Amino acid sequence: MGPDRQRTRRIEVFGLRLPLVREGDDLAAMIVRAAEESGTGIEEGDVLVVSQVVVSKAEGRVLPLTALEPSEEALSLAARTGKDPRHVEAILREAVEVLRVRGEVIITETRHGFVCANSGVDLSNVGEGMVSLLPLDPDLSARRIRGRIRELTGKEVAVIVSDSHGRPFRRGAVNVAIGSSGIEPVLDLRGRPDLYGRILRSKQICVVDELASAAELVMGNADEGIPVAIIRGYEYRRSELGVRDAVVRPREEDLFR
Repeated sequence: MGPDRQRTRRIEVFGLRLPLVREGDDLAAMIVRAAEESGTGIEEGDVLVVSQVVVSKAEGRVLPLTALEPSEEALSLAARTGKDPRHVEAILREAVEVLRVRGEVIITETRHGFVCANSGVDLSNVGEGMVSLLPLDPDLSARRIRGRIRELTGKEVAVIVSDSHGRPFRRGAVNVAIGSSGIEPVLDLRGRPDLYGRILRSKQICVVDELASAAELVMGNADEGIPVAIIRGYEYRRSELGVRDAVVRPREEDLFR
């Protein structure tokens, strides 16, 4: 048995509480300050998981519903789903295709390639009459936060931007990675032997999704005011690949469309 299997692994997850984030705020500086004030600090090799909603707020991806003029398609979908037509308009603007509509749920493919409910457009935790949109480029958002943290602390970390997504064949949403920087998003174990020497043929693990889900256990709901988690002790491979290139499944590999 190799040393990796003999060693007991320990991973710690710390939640960070931030003040309300507004457009133009230096989110990385707020994270560093919160980590210092909590006594946790930022250490070399940490993984920082940052909620999409605070990234969107800092990047100005929050707008009033009154700024949205519903199209005919939005009015039609609003009548079918019971949603605010302006909310539906935001959903359509962020989508490249509407894939399914059932009850109140609109499943779309976003410009990022994500297949999710409502194009990731959310009305919660942004204030009455406001709507939040996903960052234009979540991988770039993660790179910027990572670079700024390096500038402020001298520490090399990985950053994951996370959001809650549902699963098509399971109830309940889980945190997943929509952007990442500094970490290899998918661990490819193909070609390695299992415990009995059988060669693995299809084992690929989306570690950024697993880390995002682990972080959610301390972040809780966004209304708890803990939009950032530090994961410490996880040994990962460094990479400049992001979620879009490494995780999002190309349409030609999609088994359900």
